[in-house]
Amino acid sequence: MKPPVCCICDKRLDYPDEGGLIYFKKRAADKEWEERMEREGMVGHLPFAEWFCGAHYKKALELKDLTIDKAMKQL
Repeated sequence: MKPPVCCICDKRLDYPDEGGLIYFKKRAADKEWEERMEREGMVGHLPFAEWFCGAHYKKALELKDLTIDKAMKQL
């Protein structure tokens, strides 16, 4: 996993910051990535999840039903 740093403004999330990790809708490539990671016994930061600080979390959460690429264009 990536450290808790906002992907928009690079602010480090120091708890109890009201931000957090948001999981977006999976794309076909995301599902393939998960299958490959499981098959090969590997771990890593999910390509459909990102960290957001308190200033960006609410808007990002509203877009969680989109794929990450579509959501990031709006953010």
